[in-house]
Amino acid sequence: MRKAVSAVSAALVISLGLTGVAKADDAAPAAASDTANTGATTKGSWVDRWFAIVAQAQASQPHWITPVATVTPRLEQEFRFDAGFQQAGNGAHLDNYGMGKGLEIIPTTSNEIILNLPPYETRSVKKPAQGFGDDPVLLIKQRLISANEQNGNYIVTGFFGVQAPTGATAFTNDAWVITPTLAAGKGWGRFSIQTTLGAAFPLSHEDQIGKSIISNVAFQYHVGEVFWPEFEVNTTHWTDGPRGGKTQVFLTPGVVFGRFPIAGRLKAIVGVGYQVAVAPKLTTTPALTPTYDRQLIITTRLAF
Repeated sequence: MRKAVSAVSAALVISLGLTGVAKADDAAPAAASDTANTGATTKGSWVDRWFAIVAQAQASQPHWITPVATVTPRLEQEFRFDAGFQQAGNGAHLDNYGMGKGLEIIPTTSNEIILNLPPYETRSVKKPAQGFGDDPVLLIKQRLISANEQNGNYIVTGFFGVQAPTGATAFTNDAWVITPTLAAGKGWGRFSIQTTLGAAFPLSHEDQIGKSIISNVAFQYHVGEVFWPEFEVNTTHWTDGPRGGKTQVFLTPGVVFGRFPIAGRLKAIVGVGYQVAVAPKLTTTPALTPTYDRQLIITTRLAF
């Protein structure tokens, strides 16, 4: 929970600094979707200098929008809160508030730090319980190569994620989990593909959790100014543990709307997706697979 408090504190500090954001934004020309500034400045307040770095980082990459479920290889700066409403194959319902999202900041022109908050979960019908889940507390992105729409429209980024066993008894894996990931994207006009390939390694209780290989592909099209329909394929393959040898596949049609200007750099983004499990055939022992049958996801973001 200490990490969660730190993330909230960081969000409050940024909010206090946003009174000067409009001035920084007025001095920078806007790109197709993001605020763009091709060079950082050494003048002005720390807020001005920081947002000049952010603008430079975003101007040198594609301006696609982050999909509903797939983590984008782009560098983003925003606060994000998602909610998921699951129906499991055994009849259980699970409501997930937050979904392990949080504060995303760009400290340099080539990397991003994400400080996530623990999700709050409520399970009913089967084994009723409520409480916080394990916290995917930290995700670091390091952009390797990128080019904006005028110079190739592509990006490759490495991730490193850490999940802490902070959840309530009903929802914790009781193990630290690290997740290295490689992500990439390519655009052709208004169409783009964003994809990730990673592995989750529990640092204890591997026989109960299992190592997994996780891949996501999001196909996205940009219509007009703020309409981004998409289709995702989200896959998890377990190499060992109670689900060893099984591959879980979800298909996720969705749409994201944004970026809606609010003031200065502030922009609102909302989206919705509906996941449906298509593989494997439902089994309840030794572990429920797929982990759920279907899920409605609602995503909300405040970019700055």
